[in-house]
Amino acid sequence: MIATHYVYWTFFALMLIGLYVVISHGNLIKKLIGLSLFQVGVFLFYIGLGKRDHGSAPIIAKDVGTYSHPLPQVLILTAIVVGVATLAVGLALAVRIFEAYGTVEEDEVLERDDDGEGP
Repeated sequence: MIATHYVYWTFFALMLIGLYVVISHGNLIKKLIGLSLFQVGVFLFYIGLGKRDHGSAPIIAKDVGTYSHPLPQVLILTAIVVGVATLAVGLALAVRIFEAYGTVEEDEVLERDDDGEGP
């Protein structure tokens, strides 16, 4: 059973790698990369759930009996747009933090903010 679902294990591993990067790194850019990896893992998981064995695209044809479900793909298209917008806002905030503090390391930003050296 595990061997038949290796694709899901791959997606799960991708999500765990992204979560690990978000939790373990103090660099804001690396955190955004980890968040993007996590999002990609979730996207691929949902798209994989919509795929059926020997299923074709949901276009009605005479010789096709099994169709793949189109709803996960539609939802993921919306989620990709939201993910790109989130990443853009995160990068804009990282640029602004770098301009204000001169670094994107989270602990250095917090240290400078506590010392009153911030903006």
